[in-house]
Amino acid sequence: MKRLLSIALALCLVLGALPLSAMAADSATVESTIRAMGIMTGHDNGDMDLDGYVTRSQFAKMMVMASNYRDTVGEDSNMSLFTDVRSTHWAAEYVRIAVEQGWVQGYSDGTFRPDQTITAEEACTALLRMLGYENTDLAGTYPNAQISKARSLGLDEGITMTRGQDLTRRDVMYIFYNLMTAETKAGSVYATTIGYSLTASGELDYNAVVRENLEGPYTLGPGESIPHTGTSVYRDGAVSSLSALNTYDIWYYSSNLNTVYAYSTRVTGTYTAASPSQVSPTSVTVAGGTYTLGTAAAVQKMSTMGSFTYGDQVTLLLGMDGTVADVISAVESEQVVYGVVTGTGSESYPTGGGQVSASRTVSVACTDGVVRQYSVSSGSYDPGDLVSVSYSGSQSGVRRLSGQSTSGTVNRDGTKLGNMTLADNVEILDTDGSGNYCVVYPQRLAGTTLRSGDVRYYATNEDGEITHLILEDATGDLGTYALLTEVSESSAMENMYGTYQWIANGTQGQATVQRKNFGAKTGGARILYEDGAVSSIRNLQSVTLTGLTASTATTRDGSYDVWEQVQVYIRDGSTYSLVNVATVSDLDQYRLTGWYDSLGCSAGGMIRIIVATEK
Repeated sequence: MKRLLSIALALCLVLGALPLSAMAADSATVESTIRAMGIMTGHDNGDMDLDGYVTRSQFAKMMVMASNYRDTVGEDSNMSLFTDVRSTHWAAEYVRIAVEQGWVQGYSDGTFRPDQTITAEEACTALLRMLGYENTDLAGTYPNAQISKARSLGLDEGITMTRGQDLTRRDVMYIFYNLMTAETKAGSVYATTIGYSLTASGELDYNAVVRENLEGPYTLGPGESIPHTGTSVYRDGAVSSLSALNTYDIWYYSSNLNTVYAYSTRVTGTYTAASPSQVSPTSVTVAGGTYTLGTAAAVQKMSTMGSFTYGDQVTLLLGMDGTVADVISAVESEQVVYGVVTGTGSESYPTGGGQVSASRTVSVACTDGVVRQYSVSSGSYDPGDLVSVSYSGSQSGVRRLSGQSTSGTVNRDGTKLGNMTLADNVEILDTDGSGNYCVVYPQRLAGTTLRSGDVRYYATNEDGEITHLILEDATGDLGTYALLTEVSESSAMENMYGTYQWIANGTQGQATVQRKNFGAKTGGARILYEDGAVSSIRNLQSVTLTGLTASTATTRDGSYDVWEQVQVYIRDGSTYSLVNVATVSDLDQYRLTGWYDSLGCSAGGMIRIIVATEK
């Protein structure tokens, strides 16, 4: 199972795709996008002064920062184009570029009037020129023709813009925001002409906007500190602080947003392969997984000219895009991995001189949801065993864990378990003792009381916060939820068997077991697997629904939470069509049967399957 990454949009500063539609965008989204692009960054104290007015020189700078010339501006200009914009003027370079590109003009008296407030018609004229439009492309005369064309392109979405109006910084912020998705004369979306990418839905990719102006990646070395104060800090997508960053975190800095983005994802294991070659690798295999090398430093360290070779125990430090930003030895990282065994195997790698080294491995589903392979020299391991992995010298130490349990209620913020605090980056894994597992996020457990039998193991940091938590089927989310459509079982001792057909997530499935059966019947069920074969089928409890939303199902006797991955089917005879909750929420049209897990899971009891039939 793969870990689902849910990254908050908090203040729109976390790297994620944001819609660039001014009609739908709120002021915070517009402001953060324009900040990220460096078009407007505010005063030294970060205040955007949105009610203040924009001067002609300021607008010239904004235009340059919203163009392909944003990286060409030098510290000083050696040209004095206007009597009032000498080479020493702070905006001289911006004015020069804007004039040379034909976006703006000076006055007949040889002045530019840099401190004069810019008007709506002046702004529209300049931006239309940036988009490639000429006066001959407009219908009418100045300035009505310019304002009318700007409106038709959507440059005024979110604001009111009239002839003769002095524009505020808020007005201009929206205008440049709208400029990004405006159509050029050549028929392109403007943002793409200056190097930004669009999402599949045609919106500006906010991720690309932020990356455009990021410094880094950097590795936070031992004893080092980040040389930026008064910044916003995000670590692994969550609001954090500089003091919360750890040695060997990978970090980036956006000067436009005055924000540090830090990432703590690490992969530790044996270095066994490089592609296309160890001489000049672009990707490497460590702990059984293949990772792209994202920096020149990482390429050098993993090459034949670098610090590491096949067989070494290394730690890959991953950056924001999941590629390798840096590499250190496994011993340096002092990383301890926790997880559940999913299987065993072997690995081999060349050691030079035509020799090959081979070793036994154990596959571990780590608490971050990734299955990795670790070398073992002794001992036996079975699926479902709890283990930790640490490093000493060149050897990995895979150690079977004995139970360390606790109990208590997870608060509604998902920040505490009983009296113990969950670390900001806590990793939680639910297991069933047979090697099945799924990643759990704290909010999934909010309000749930975990019994001692629900917690197989937990580990803490130096502050006593829980950093790793391994559960025993506490959520009910393990396995496959399915709708059994046909069941045939025999309980005769000399010929015991079970044959089952089902539909799960819209796909047909079936299984036959010999010398046993599961005592199941048609309807909702949970199916568990072991070593790729069905090991358990248990029926869910059915209930008639009297109300339904995306999160809650009501009955005559109460209500149930609806699973985020609930399967909803419309039944027509023997045919089941997979739909969404909204499709069947009209109870005047459908009779609804919900199936919930009554399997004793502390955080279970959710509606997993809904079947709708027309009245």
